[in-house]
Amino acid sequence: MTTSSVQVSCYYFPNYHADARNEARYGVGWNEWALLRAAQPRFEGHRQPIEPAWGYTDEADPAVFARKIDAAADHGVDAFIFDWYAYNDGKFLHRALEDGFMRASNSHRLKFALMWANHDWIEIFPAVHGRAPQVLHPGDVTRDTFERITDDIVASYFKHPSYWLLNGRPYFSIYESFRLISGLGGVAETRSALESFRRKTRAAGFPDLHLNAVMWGIQLLPGETTLSNPEEMVSALGIDSVTSYAWIHHVPFPNFPATDFSAVMAPSIAMWDQLAARFRVPYAPNVSMGWDPTPRCDSKHWQLGTYPFTPVLINNTPAHFRTALQAAKDYLLRQPVEHRVLTINAWNEWTEGSYLEPDTVHGLAYLEAIRDVF
Repeated sequence: MTTSSVQVSCYYFPNYHADARNEARYGVGWNEWALLRAAQPRFEGHRQPIEPAWGYTDEADPAVFARKIDAAADHGVDAFIFDWYAYNDGKFLHRALEDGFMRASNSHRLKFALMWANHDWIEIFPAVHGRAPQVLHPGDVTRDTFERITDDIVASYFKHPSYWLLNGRPYFSIYESFRLISGLGGVAETRSALESFRRKTRAAGFPDLHLNAVMWGIQLLPGETTLSNPEEMVSALGIDSVTSYAWIHHVPFPNFPATDFSAVMAPSIAMWDQLAARFRVPYAPNVSMGWDPTPRCDSKHWQLGTYPFTPVLINNTPAHFRTALQAAKDYLLRQPVEHRVLTINAWNEWTEGSYLEPDTVHGLAYLEAIRDVF
């Protein structure tokens, strides 16, 4: 743990290795490096394509991942929270974790956890403006799938010596609580499934499960009558803490094509106390390094629209990022020690313009900001 007693975690997006589902659709070896290489400037001064300083590496290679682990650990990062995908027909994009991180010789230097990215997987590689994207893999799952998934999680991940524990309990986050409820058939059914997950965790020798919900996904279903507001869902499901995935989920970006980082940073920081009071469980604040999903937009049409046709954050310099980190540290040091958790977007969301890995312009400067603050 860092000397400030704040636990610093970064989301990790694992679509930079070959996966069978992607290969079946896009060709052998395809991953999102292809989108980053093809990115182009969309307005004057727009920096695209962004080039990774370490090259277009294969994250499923344990030697490649060892470099990531050392860089993270050397700069004050405590844990990677992997975006983890599992559907009714099996897992997806899991080799970065299972073949890369877990087989790295230095995996003991960093903790890892799962954030079940249980959203619909849609065709945005790239997206076409004005066209509703095709759903490739629906995110809702059946109870049988849920039981199979949680059996695998406990056996394959929780028992790994580097799995991230909060007060001895494995941290597990859910991106879209509402989608879980939709698939499982209701709030009561979902609470029952999560209690089953807790029992499995305790049977594996842990005191319990630490169940986190990403606030983006805490919303009521159409026609929901058993709950009057999303805050009640947190209590009804037995959620232990909440956090955010990215600033854009909560704060509007007022200017297109580009919004200044400071215009988003200030209201994002201001809402932390409000969110903690609203949900009445510990809130882990989130800091976003940047936002630029233009690599996922088609090359012919780029204008304001639904994701990924959004404004881009500019002036997200390492110095401004450091200011946001300091605000997060100040906020967390006012909280009880056991609640001092920070999430950062992201370690490697290259095609969304939010990454801590070094690029050819800033090098390690964003990681150095984390080191300097924490």
